Amino acid sequence: MTDLITFGETMALFSARRTGPMRFARDFELGIGGAESNVAIGVTRLGATATWVGRVGDDEFGTLVAATLRGEGVRTHAVVDPSAPTGLMIKGRRTADMIDVRYYRRDSAGSRLSPADLDPELIRSARVLHVSAITPALSATARDAVRHAIEEARAAGVTVSLDVNYRRALWSPQEAGAWLREAVREVDVLFATEAEAALIGDRPQDLGPAHVVLKFGARGAAEHAGGRVRHAEPYRVTEVDPVGAGDAFAAGWLAEWLAGADPEQRLRTACAAGAFAVTSQGDWESLPTRSDLELLEPAADGVRR
Repeated sequence: MTDLITFGETMALFSARRTGPMRFARDFELGIGGAESNVAIGVTRLGATATWVGRVGDDEFGTLVAATLRGEGVRTHAVVDPSAPTGLMIKGRRTADMIDVRYYRRDSAGSRLSPADLDPELIRSARVLHVSAITPALSATARDAVRHAIEEARAAGVTVSLDVNYRRALWSPQEAGAWLREAVREVDVLFATEAEAALIGDRPQDLGPAHVVLKFGARGAAEHAGGRVRHAEPYRVTEVDPVGAGDAFAAGWLAEWLAGADPEQRLRTACAAGAFAVTSQGDWESLPTRSDLELLEPAADGVRR
């Protein structure tokens, strides 16, 4: 049994320590990053159980991915592929205000994900299946895996959550839009930025999902559900690294959904988690625990003793 199951590619992440063109970087920090595993970590830190499934290479980076996720309390099913490497993500800061992210994932182990890697019983026993539109863009077999997982979840009455997470380097807006317009008819919860929602149509809330959650970044968020629109104000923090904020937001919302919280609380926690995510470097390192959430409330004085 698991509260949330998710799957996708998690890569080794090299982050340059200095600001400027990547070619001048001499010192990097090594970690991991992946949209779906970021959500799994975020949900786990907020008290739910999460399972991540993916493929990694038979290499040091694959070992790092599996060990890190297990160390964060995520139930990890890492299929080791001896014939393909773990994907790489290189992140630098071109200027103080612009992050430069490069992916090296063509023919990676993660891109070879297929329906055979997914345990139908594990999907059926979950309360939420969370997927992103990154995975179907990786390969035909990965696209089949997403379709298979959604079909299994729907047959078992499992809530299906989809985060658009559009990646221009993986597919065109036309390709992504066509896939998304079909997929949203089969999901219960959709997460998207305004630009991502536009890939689907003028009113994605009319296409099927019971909950359409729109992320406005520094302008907060909104949830369309049951004929109502609820809004949440953003939390004001000093941004250090915006990568991973959307995954944190989804994790916060889903953790509250699993806890049975009301719509207002779901949005507040989602915005708080997104705010925490941008306060330090790394895709997931600053994701909050339950006790952290109160630190962003107005009564907090900035000192934790």
